[in-house]
Parts: sequence; structure tokens; C-alpha cells
Amino acid sequence: MSAQSHVERSDAERSAAERSNAEQDRQFAQVVLNDHRLDQIDRFVHEDFVEENPPPGQGPGRDGLRDFLQSFQAAFPDLTWTVKELLAEGDTVAAWSVWEGTHSGEYLGIAPTGRRVRVEAWTFDKFRDGRLASSRILMDIFGLLQQLGAIPAQ
Repeated sequence: MSAQSHVERSDAERSAAERSNAEQDRQFAQVVLNDHRLDQIDRFVHEDFVEENPPPGQGPGRDGLRDFLQSFQAAFPDLTWTVKELLAEGDTVAAWSVWEGTHSGEYLGIAPTGRRVRVEAWTFDKFRDGRLASSRILMDIFGLLQQLGAIPAQ
């Protein structure tokens, strides 16, 4: 086998892993976030999961993620998460998403407002063995707080 064919095979294998990670990321969004199937988190997330930039109120590990999502979904029970763009390279999947929902439960100490919100989020997820090992989410919390009336809109 020539060195070039070895590289081509490695690129093909890497591309397959990247496609698999991207599909897992999309499935997590659909099953856990949109279908509100928190009982499926173990299927998608390693037990030693690390949230690199946790949103307010999220504790450590997979259980912290589960608890956060439970309270988040209680605050926005009709939440929908839409992946707008997704890129995969190596073990990392980067996505720009938009979530929408109606503020029907307490969130960050803010009593339910009944307001419909639309929030952009960027995630950088790292996969290991086909499951989410770590994540970094950057969410427009400022915009969310403005939409909820907690911060004056300009």
C-alpha cells in the first residue's frame, strides 16, 4: 500500500466519523431537545461529560446537563431547537442553532411572562466513541433577558 492510499483511507475513515458525529449531534437535538426525551441522554452523552461554558444554573457532568435541561424545558415547555448550520471536523461538531419557546415557567428567577422568545446559540461539541464528551455553548442570554423584559430593550 502506498503512502498516498493510506492517507486517502484515513481521510475516508475520518470523513465517516465526522458524518457520524454530525448525525449524532442532530439526533441529540431532535430526540433530547425537541422531543423532550431526557431519558435518552445516556444514549448520546458520556457519563464523564464536561460542559466547558455552562449556562446559568447548570451543574457538572451528564447529570448536571440533564437537570439543566429539565428545568429549561419546564420554563419553555414548547421549546423547539433548530440547527441552522453544522460543520464537523475531526471529533468536533460546530453548530449555529436557534431555539424558540414560550416562557411558561420560572427561568433564572424570572416568573413566567408568557412571552414567546427566539434565541441564537452556538455549540462546539466534541465526540468520543460516538457520544458527546464535552460541549461549549454560547447562547444569547442578554437577548433572552431583553425578550423576557428583565433587561430594557434598546
